[in-house]
Amino acid sequence: MKTVLTGNYAVSYGAKLAGVQVIAAYPITPQTQIVEKLSEMCAKGELNARYMNVESEHSALAACIGASATGARAFTATSSHGLAYMHELLHWTSRARLPIVMANVNRAMGPGWNVWVDQNDSLSQRDTGWMQVYCKDNQEVIDSIIMAYKISEKVLLPTMINLDAFVLSHTSEPVEIPEVEKVKEFLPSYSPEIRLDIDDPRTFGTLAGPEVYSEFQYKIQKSMEDAETVIKDTCADFKDFFGRSYGMVEAYKLDDADEVIIATSTMAETAATAADRLRSGGVKVGVLRIRYLRPFPAEEIYGLIKGKKRVIILDRNISFGAQGIFCQEVRAGVYGRPCAPDIYGYILGLGGRDVTPDKIINIYKDIKTSSDSAKRMYWGDIKL
Repeated sequence: MKTVLTGNYAVSYGAKLAGVQVIAAYPITPQTQIVEKLSEMCAKGELNARYMNVESEHSALAACIGASATGARAFTATSSHGLAYMHELLHWTSRARLPIVMANVNRAMGPGWNVWVDQNDSLSQRDTGWMQVYCKDNQEVIDSIIMAYKISEKVLLPTMINLDAFVLSHTSEPVEIPEVEKVKEFLPSYSPEIRLDIDDPRTFGTLAGPEVYSEFQYKIQKSMEDAETVIKDTCADFKDFFGRSYGMVEAYKLDDADEVIIATSTMAETAATAADRLRSGGVKVGVLRIRYLRPFPAEEIYGLIKGKKRVIILDRNISFGAQGIFCQEVRAGVYGRPCAPDIYGYILGLGGRDVTPDKIINIYKDIKTSSDSAKRMYWGDIKL
């Protein structure tokens, strides 16, 4: 069925189709509509799930942890300071190997107080052991929620689905809602071998001394590495079932490109428009969208940009004292490899500042006058 949905409602329908059994809800702008819609679905009997109103984001994830530990398919949503408040339990979720899926609507951290798009909320959590996906449109949002459960339940790690505040969350687009029975075939019910069960008592989360702790961490890392194959296989299966293709990255006109613009989320769509305009002027530019931050697809990215003259990375985030976070990741992934291109990092669009094709074209022109690719970062839209 094709309909028109906001990004927030696309999340809600994705959770419904995935057959979530427990929803923990705490409102925070701009994700509130997600849990409101799920509340309506439960109240109307459209979704057979336990809907839990909790007193904080910390409690929301705690409730999901308890539910997932019993073998239930659990879901929650948050944004910005709400995600930051969950930080302790983000670590707990991954280390307990619980396949929870959470939607995060990327919103700036304050002060100054800001409810618009910025990726520092989710990127501040990149080392917590969660897989992270960054969506470009509302169709990808609903599809990513469904795929995330299948991936998470295979590798036993949680997934965070990220979408841009207001640019996607409150913007309506045509979305194909998959058929329920087809989703059930693609995503079977979850029945973990090890779970909280009064008829089969086990011990969970006990003290792990130095003699065993490293091995726990190694297994999480190994599962994160193995997840790359699971993600690719799941994306291939999804295409077979529903006809839509996804991957860990998305390449646009890269085959003959001399130079590459790397971006994430909706900014990658804007970059593609800028690349088309540059190509109309005879400049061979392509765009590489990074869809997964964790696991980070370093090998795939290197394979697509090696031998190119120049790479421009657009970051809607900043690691203070260093540079843009995706720029850091790409530089680390290609460091010391043969035929690695010059990499220029730009910060722009923070706190919802508009990113237009003209801005990206001006950034491209700017690097033509700069010979210092080793410089940590450039600012793409500062007004001083």
